[in-house]
Amino acid sequence: MRDHQPPRDAEERHPTELNSDAPTEEVPDPGAVGRLTSTVERLSRELTRARAEADGRALVELAKGILVERLGYGPADASRQLEDLATQSNVSVLELAADLVNQASHDRIAEIARDFVTAAGEPSVALRLRSAETGMLDADDVQAVAQSALEHALRPLGAQAVAIWSANTDQSLTLAGSAGFDEREAALWRHVPPGVTTPARQALAERAPTTYESLSAAGLPSIGQREITGGRLAVPAGVGGRITGVLEICWPAALPPQSQSLQRQFQTLAELCATALESHPAGGSGPATAPQTAELLELIHGLPDPCMVLQPVLNATGLPTDYLIKHINPGFVDFAGRPRNAILGARLMEAYPLAAEAGGLFEKVEHVLATGESFRSPAMNLSALVDGVPLVTEAAVNISRHGSQVVVHWRTKDGTARVASLLQHAQRLGRIGGFEENLRSGEIAWNDTLFDLYGLAHTADPISIEQLATHAHADDEHTIGRFLRTLLHHRRPASTAFRLKRADGIARHIRVVAEPIIGADAHLIAVRGAYQDVSAQHWTEVALAATRDQLAHTEQQSAERSRLALQLQHAIMPPSRGPLDLHNLRVAVRYRPAEKEHLVGGDWYDTVDLPSGQILLCVGDVAGHGIEAATGMVALRNALRGLAATGAGPAQLLSWLNSVTHHLTDNVTATAVCALYEPKTHVLRWARAGHLPPVLLRDGLARELPMVGGILLGAIHQADYEEGRVDLRSGDTLMMYTDGLIERKDRSLQASLDDLLATARTPEPSDDPAELEHRLDHLLTYSSADTDDDTCLIGIKVG
Repeated sequence: MRDHQPPRDAEERHPTELNSDAPTEEVPDPGAVGRLTSTVERLSRELTRARAEADGRALVELAKGILVERLGYGPADASRQLEDLATQSNVSVLELAADLVNQASHDRIAEIARDFVTAAGEPSVALRLRSAETGMLDADDVQAVAQSALEHALRPLGAQAVAIWSANTDQSLTLAGSAGFDEREAALWRHVPPGVTTPARQALAERAPTTYESLSAAGLPSIGQREITGGRLAVPAGVGGRITGVLEICWPAALPPQSQSLQRQFQTLAELCATALESHPAGGSGPATAPQTAELLELIHGLPDPCMVLQPVLNATGLPTDYLIKHINPGFVDFAGRPRNAILGARLMEAYPLAAEAGGLFEKVEHVLATGESFRSPAMNLSALVDGVPLVTEAAVNISRHGSQVVVHWRTKDGTARVASLLQHAQRLGRIGGFEENLRSGEIAWNDTLFDLYGLAHTADPISIEQLATHAHADDEHTIGRFLRTLLHHRRPASTAFRLKRADGIARHIRVVAEPIIGADAHLIAVRGAYQDVSAQHWTEVALAATRDQLAHTEQQSAERSRLALQLQHAIMPPSRGPLDLHNLRVAVRYRPAEKEHLVGGDWYDTVDLPSGQILLCVGDVAGHGIEAATGMVALRNALRGLAATGAGPAQLLSWLNSVTHHLTDNVTATAVCALYEPKTHVLRWARAGHLPPVLLRDGLARELPMVGGILLGAIHQADYEEGRVDLRSGDTLMMYTDGLIERKDRSLQASLDDLLATARTPEPSDDPAELEHRLDHLLTYSSADTDDDTCLIGIKVG
């Protein structure tokens, strides 16, 4: 029969695929195939037996060593003694060796064996665990470790296969060793990427053993999922508080009952697997490979943000109880503002006790150390307790494991680290010197600023607070005495100000604040506090005291000016005036002064019966407040009266009044409306200088008079003004007002004017003589103005 050569990629394909793709060939003799299969099985059994015997021999040699050490036998005598004891006890030499090792070691395996034998009456557990241990420790790689664990400890419990997974920092898994699976299946599961949920991944996430009665029912992918669909057990494997991998055990049928003794056996096997992973990491490099300390320090020293290296502090059982802050980088700044030497060398729970809160920093560090999975958070609260006051800041935090150490790096969100780094500069600029004095040891600590305040070299000896009076002005001796009695005798916080006499002859005004530190025995053990140079503040207070009388005099003068302006204003324009009848017009005025006297404004109005028979109607507003505005108002009002006697029209009168305003020495500007009414024809001519137009009320409706052009008074030397004309009817009412009636800070002038027109609308006018005054009062009452300015309102009703 001609030999058949398989395809080039045949070794990489599944056996079923090979069968389907193979060309038609002559089928071999079934008898030859059967013989070949029997030979393979026999050789496999012999290999397994040889491995078990090798592991057993290691255990026997270990028992012989115990007899040599304990009883002083030679190697040959120890071997004969071991055989004699086995014969007398009616057990095998291997089982007796396991018992001797258990009694001599007093370790966890011995404890498990003793408990299990007591509970189950099965002496083979000691032999199984000891044989597995010797085989695993003597193995050259994790693959041999998995084989030894399966043959010695797990196959007697009904397990069919075992897998040892190495946990990587990127949350992926690497198959470090396996037994009971064919090579093709192991090759397919050599690497499990992050995000794939498997029994091993679940055990890592929960940091506890996870059980599955049936892998097929659980629906989770894992190695051997097609051939071994029974129960699965995944146990985290770790030592010293660090989880470095997972031991996954597979059963062909349902998961056996998990007694407490059996669970402890599985945990012990997982610890042995973790020891193997530490010694033989998957791929030659893995999570257990510790970087050199020098390389780690070089890494963190290049980081600009705060970074610290934590070394676990283990208890008697090998679990971490705290973390020593072993290294900090040059860019480290405590977010609570404490000096670097207060953090370096301290324990994490001493430096940051609030880190023990649920979900806090300690819990995250513990998880990273145990699982090897890095922790990253863009916003995490960091807490510190300084002088009994909790300080909290938000920071982006990164935590990673490097061998047996944990690196914590943070970047504060609100610039707390930067603020803390600038604290010493703020103390220097504010000339604040801090101190702490131990009253028992006499040790005194000063910062650099305090040496500068005293005018001493930084290498000089600090001065005790009890010697404060000897360095102060003689007149301050009693003040310092009260300060020291309060602080040292009454043990209460105290502060005082004194004049410091420096050695260089310079006197400084100093304020000192201090507090006592009470020990656990209720005795005063230390004082701490700060000195601040307040010389500049002292001389500023002297200057302020010197000008205080002058300021009071100035305020009195200002009040007198305001009262004078108010009196002048009220003398010319009283807040209310009775109605005035001029020919067929009825005129009423309302004047509302500002609520605050110092805001006396320049609003003015006038109504004059001219020699020509016409009636002058005007209203205006001088810019500004106070005596200047009041005197400007008087000047403009009197000037317009004189100019109106010439018989000129409203536009010409405003043009002349602009020239008068421009030449006033106080640079006065003003707005105004000027109107002339002819009683015979009922014709009203009017002009405006930057002022709001009058409002006409007719037939229950309100509208503005058509706008005419005109710049405000005093802005330029010469100005021309337009003139408007309106024919009034009997019953019409004309409103002239200043902007204090409608002006608001939160809306436009046009919107306020629309509100005024809506308020002014009324039904048909009545014959009530007081109807005009009621209308003016109504407008003032419902005015929406909020600028607290003067308001002048004139109502003219045609009879």
